[in-house]
Amino acid sequence: MELSYDEKENFLRQLPAVNEVLQSFPVADLLTGNPRSLVLEAVREALNRIRQEFTDGGKLPAAGYSREELLSLVTAEVMETVYRLVSPNLRKVINATGVVLHTNLGRALLSFPARQAVQMAASSYTNLELDLDTGRRGSRYAVVEEILARLTGAESFLVVNNNAAAVLLALSTLARGKEVIVSRGQLIEIGGSFRIPDVMTQSGAVLVEVGTTNKTYPNDYRRAITGQTALLLHVHTSNYRIVGFTRETSISELVQLGREFNLPVMSDLGSGFLVDLQPFGLPAEPTVQQVVENGADIITFSGDKLLGGPQAGIIAGKREYLERMKKNPFTRAVRIDKLTVAALEATLRSYLNSGHALEEIPTLRMLTAGVDELKTRAQELAGDLRKTVKNQAEITIEDIVSRVGGGAMPTAELPSAAVAVKPQNISVEELSHRLRVNDLAVMGRVQEDRLLLDVRTVQEEENKFIVEAVRKVLFDTLPGK
Repeated sequence: MELSYDEKENFLRQLPAVNEVLQSFPVADLLTGNPRSLVLEAVREALNRIRQEFTDGGKLPAAGYSREELLSLVTAEVMETVYRLVSPNLRKVINATGVVLHTNLGRALLSFPARQAVQMAASSYTNLELDLDTGRRGSRYAVVEEILARLTGAESFLVVNNNAAAVLLALSTLARGKEVIVSRGQLIEIGGSFRIPDVMTQSGAVLVEVGTTNKTYPNDYRRAITGQTALLLHVHTSNYRIVGFTRETSISELVQLGREFNLPVMSDLGSGFLVDLQPFGLPAEPTVQQVVENGADIITFSGDKLLGGPQAGIIAGKREYLERMKKNPFTRAVRIDKLTVAALEATLRSYLNSGHALEEIPTLRMLTAGVDELKTRAQELAGDLRKTVKNQAEITIEDIVSRVGGGAMPTAELPSAAVAVKPQNISVEELSHRLRVNDLAVMGRVQEDRLLLDVRTVQEEENKFIVEAVRKVLFDTLPGK
């Protein structure tokens, strides 16, 4: 109802004072575990918001508010505000979407050895830039260079904070003010509007497009080479495929052309493969080792995609080009910290034995999981859910398709199994929302009237948390709750 001026004034007089709110339960309990200044600020914000809302809107329920109800209204808002301020914004999320490298959820999970290495580096001093043998300053990249050399066969390496920075650093070092030739079919865009032409502009290099969207021949590059050409660039289209009437110039063909004109060839792989996953039914992808063998002078790839490590951009290639990049002042701006170094080294060590990598690295383990194993895990989760939710939801198992994600293997379809939850008392959209905002967030996929929980991306120890979250959400919606 619309309030008169006198009714508004009367309402405002009934608002509790700051001290009254501070002394009330449960706000008083907040003062024992939180800074008084934080709680006091939350009380003032709540009172000011309610005062402003009723002054501007002037609406009250037909019966109005008693003083006790107003105090309860204020304390509830104070509790919510303080809880939000003291709770971390970055929280654990259970990924039941079936997207292995989910960019919004942080992409690759670190292996147990990598997590141990990060804990060591975070809690101890390390020889990050110290040569323990000589006692003199060393290079932070030395920790991973020898392992990368063994794994890839390249001469030299540099690691920066992501692959976009790796591409930008390489182009700005080798081609600033000069021309870089790239196929029109490879002018990719990845997440966040990161586009090769824009990166080229930022680096100071001049983009020269050749060929057509679907076909580019070696002669297209040859005709475009001038005295201003500094680099031939090959970009792996990791997040899309052009199929049908196509022709792409291979790395080997570009290398042959580069040697003819004394021009370096750079390959931006995007995702960095160190093991061939074709035996597990995944599409063929070029490995870093193959690109090195094909003669590319500079290769860039990500650490947190198919490599399964921390966010990083790895540059591999000929020593003469890598040394120039290491001397570029921009390198310091995009260098990796000690936690990334620790995680990356541990991840790479797993690859020294490819069998260990498939077992230890979560990304590879999820990508190569068999359908029979996934169905067994889905049955276990479904059984636990049925016992817990009883008649509050219908629980079934469905065959679905998982995705690689992270802009990798766009055509790959991974057969998987999901537990489908069809709630009885709330909509599936409400179920999905409540699970997302739960203390331990659970992310699934809404499909028609069911929430699908793809077990491919659920870690086995997370089943019990999913069961508890679904139970809480469903039973809290019952009448009287």
